[in-house]
Amino acid sequence: MKLKFMKYRKLSYWISGVLIALSVLSLSIKGLNYGIDFAGGISMEVKPIEQSYTIDKMRADLEAFNPELQTVDGNAILIRVGLPKGADDAQQNQRVSEIKAILGDKVEYSQVQIVGPKIGGELVRGGILAILFSFVMMSIYVWIRYRGGYAVGSFISLILDFIIIFGFFSITGLEFTQTAIAVILMGVGYSINDKVVNYDRIEENIKKYHKMPMDDLIDLSVNEMLRRTIMTGVSTILAMVGLYLFGGDMLKEFAIAMTFSIVMGTLTSIYISNVILYHFNLRDTDN
Repeated sequence: MKLKFMKYRKLSYWISGVLIALSVLSLSIKGLNYGIDFAGGISMEVKPIEQSYTIDKMRADLEAFNPELQTVDGNAILIRVGLPKGADDAQQNQRVSEIKAILGDKVEYSQVQIVGPKIGGELVRGGILAILFSFVMMSIYVWIRYRGGYAVGSFISLILDFIIIFGFFSITGLEFTQTAIAVILMGVGYSINDKVVNYDRIEENIKKYHKMPMDDLIDLSVNEMLRRTIMTGVSTILAMVGLYLFGGDMLKEFAIAMTFSIVMGTLTSIYISNVILYHFNLRDTDN
């Protein structure tokens, strides 16, 4: 059975418009939930002296600081605690002393790091520059690799991917950290790769089926690549499920965001980038 994707092309525009509107609205009102990497905070790596002092007991002891805890390197535990907005050096050191007072002699310290607001601001700027650089480079690649409708379709869907993924972080309230930057870049890269594969098949079929209507030709091409698209997406999502279940608390948000990026990238490949091609006479641009 061949699925008729182009039959719902108008609906895809409406859904895309709603998602963009929600994303922009949320980013304007709520903004992003910056994590310790960007907002500033304390990072400690400790090792319990006694095995009976588990990560759950440590989390309960530090509950007042709303900590993030993760087991690393065997029995070591990574503690991450946020700082009040605009905290100065004295307040930062006081927070470290308060945590050490609670943990007492139940742990030994491997490292203690403080990410101040200034450093956090520099990381934000670095992250934004990384995203902008990747956007420009991907846009240049798409423009060189394709022409006409292909380039326009890829470029518009690329913008859509970035806006909606940022909107997802804002709407869900997931922490926006350096890991989130990696999710965005990996997710958009996955999406671009999927679009390239679909476009290559459409180009091949244009040369084979000279008189086939454009909507039928796009449907044929997408259906021919659908098995590959689904298998690639499902295998990647299964890896994210494994990370979510067994990767610890700090990797759960990465797995959730990456799963969304994969699903979103697949949908924009099937609909947005391909639907835009429908409005171009690709046969006239084919050599």
